[in-house]
Amino acid sequence: MKTTHTFFEKVKTVFNRLKARLTPSHKMSRNASGTRKAKVKLTLGSLQSTAYELFGERTGRVLPLFKDLDTNLQRSGLKVNFKAYVTLTVFCTISLFLATLTIVPCVLYFLVGVGLVPAILFGIGGSLLALAFTTIGFYAYPIYRADTIRRQLEDELPFTTGYMAILTSAGVSPENIFSSLANLPVALAISTQAKDIVRDVNLFGHDIITALEDASKRTSSARFREMIEGFISMIHSGGNLTGYLREKSAQYMKLKKIGLKKYADTLSMLSEFYVTILLTGPLMLVIMLTVMAMLGNSNLGFLSPSLMLNLLTYVGIPVGSAVFLLVLDATSPKW
Repeated sequence: MKTTHTFFEKVKTVFNRLKARLTPSHKMSRNASGTRKAKVKLTLGSLQSTAYELFGERTGRVLPLFKDLDTNLQRSGLKVNFKAYVTLTVFCTISLFLATLTIVPCVLYFLVGVGLVPAILFGIGGSLLALAFTTIGFYAYPIYRADTIRRQLEDELPFTTGYMAILTSAGVSPENIFSSLANLPVALAISTQAKDIVRDVNLFGHDIITALEDASKRTSSARFREMIEGFISMIHSGGNLTGYLREKSAQYMKLKKIGLKKYADTLSMLSEFYVTILLTGPLMLVIMLTVMAMLGNSNLGFLSPSLMLNLLTYVGIPVGSAVFLLVLDATSPKW
């Protein structure tokens, strides 16, 4: 009882604090003519900090379930603590679960005209789906970002290594090479990696070897890790950095050509998938459901043809298109 009372007291405190943050504060200012204008300033608290205040001390039990997420967070480039991210996941999952459990039955019962019991069952099913998809989404997002960074790095490597070879042939030191990569006028994935290396050297006081080793552990690209490790070996042995980088540039360019040929085959397969699943399939279902609605008494359990047609039109096709766009983005090269 004492633990429950403490929890509700903490929830009340956080609610009052959030209410105070959402309360608009009016500030008065004068213009050139001397008239006053009211300026409304709305300050929103961080969702992440709110989630941590509510569930930060209670996520210890679920942290082992997300043990693989810590590495993916580091590789994804998200500047967020592992425990804070898991807390945000729990907060958003519970919030969306409760919202779906409340809104879906009300919409189905009062607006669509579905019976009370089917509406409640749909609400329970929808909330469970929301619970599953929210958890999967938060778990998969760092993996997706890490994979995106990996593809960007590997697409840029043929040109990056060639640029580095030019700098080394001019006698530029490794520290200045990565400093030059960090200050490129074009926003590239390699620039972000180089900025982390420069930060480790200039801010944390690491030597260039240690900074490069840390970068090879953080990166999600096996090719970039291989290049960094070879770069470190060349520095240790005093080898020919220019020759090594030129060889790597030619090697990565060949791999890029092979990847583009594979992508052409994948794109043709995806186009056939799109035509079959998202064009021909929905068209056949629309015709079938329309005929079923005209015949009457063609309900599939609690689902009427008109309801299934609405679900197909407003849920099925948009969700399928969004999934197709994600798959297309995950497989397409950035260069």
